[in-house]
Amino acid sequence: MAKAMKIAIVDDEQDMRQSISQWLALSGYDTETFASAEDALKTLGPDYPGIVISDIKMPGMDGMQFLKKLMGNDSALPVIMITGHGDVPMAVEAMRVGAFDFLEKPFNPDRMSELAKKATATRRLVMDNRALRRELSDGGQLMKKLIGQSPVMERLREDILDLGQADGHVLIDGETGTGKTLVAHALHAVGSRAGKKFVLVSCGALEEDALSKRLFGPMQPEDALLPAIEEARGGTLVLEDIEALSETLQARLLSVINEQGTPAETRIVAISNLQEAGRTSEDALRSDLFYRLAALRITVPPLRQRGEDILTLFTRLSEQFSDEYGCDAPQVSAQEAAQLLQAPWPGNVRQLINVAERAVLQSRRGSGTIASLLMSDHDEMQPVMTTEGKPLKEYVEAFERMLIDNTMRRHKGSIASVMDELCLPRRTLNEKMAKYQLQRSDYL
Repeated sequence: MAKAMKIAIVDDEQDMRQSISQWLALSGYDTETFASAEDALKTLGPDYPGIVISDIKMPGMDGMQFLKKLMGNDSALPVIMITGHGDVPMAVEAMRVGAFDFLEKPFNPDRMSELAKKATATRRLVMDNRALRRELSDGGQLMKKLIGQSPVMERLREDILDLGQADGHVLIDGETGTGKTLVAHALHAVGSRAGKKFVLVSCGALEEDALSKRLFGPMQPEDALLPAIEEARGGTLVLEDIEALSETLQARLLSVINEQGTPAETRIVAISNLQEAGRTSEDALRSDLFYRLAALRITVPPLRQRGEDILTLFTRLSEQFSDEYGCDAPQVSAQEAAQLLQAPWPGNVRQLINVAERAVLQSRRGSGTIASLLMSDHDEMQPVMTTEGKPLKEYVEAFERMLIDNTMRRHKGSIASVMDELCLPRRTLNEKMAKYQLQRSDYL
């Protein structure tokens, strides 16, 4: 679950600091107090996980100087200024400098709580966006999101690392919900363009005129963005649903690609969703554009081809949702593990995410089964059919690996606790961990 936002209270009057802190603490906020701006600046860095409430008149560094320092460090930090009665001009100046809002003494505590709620919501959005940007620029973190030890996932990660270092355009195809956009982010993050612009345009989300304008311009003076071709210059332009481009826009895109020459100034990563519809991107695109985009190609594997990765993913997702909902993750039986492995997963990872969340919610209520969540969307009374038969040994080994992995995770790598719960001698546990490539250090 998300951590509570902090509120830094800066005031030279002890009674005021304490009363504000107590009121906000009763409202559920994590507060910390400072008697001077100088003291506060030692703590309030650019990524302070919260907001600031500060008096505007203080000895030493006053509130206006303090505000300017804070805005210089982090212009997105919400600062609520407390002004004296009649200090409206000073409050207006504070807003011009960058204050989130102001409170005029004597103020209503409920008004302060209302402002704190708005400011913390704003700050949380900023912090989440920053974290996302950092994550999407960190190739290592992105590669960790491509979970799985199946041969197809090992090959996918190798392809991303290889093609990430290349400089040609890339075509990514695969079924809906397999994670093609994540692969596009990873390609950018592990390559030489990692520090450059990453621009994503969903071609299927816009009408042709709007899409043409978004991609190629011309933009109006009031438009906040450059055309995507210009915005992504020197970096990566990702075109989702490339098959949605009309013949006219395909011709314009091809012209831009030809004008760039080799190596391309802007790398284009095209994402196609046609594979499961019985058509391919080669069918949907003019041949000269297809061959320019498909110089390098990645096909993201469907979930049903990933074997026991399904159980690994289900476990990780269940843990995440159980943390979010404040309950225990559901325990998966051998029969349920087999059902997860046998399901055809037409919605791929996206469908698995939904099933994991619903499984956690069912478990919290103490009702429902995983089998009920795997019912066909077309006939709710019929369970899904398995895609292809597998030897019983494969199901048993997949369940065994999941069971040891879950138990090691729950006991934070305590071998003695795992041996006790699973009734396994030390040697047998060691052999099975070696067999399934489970490292104790990963759980500490």
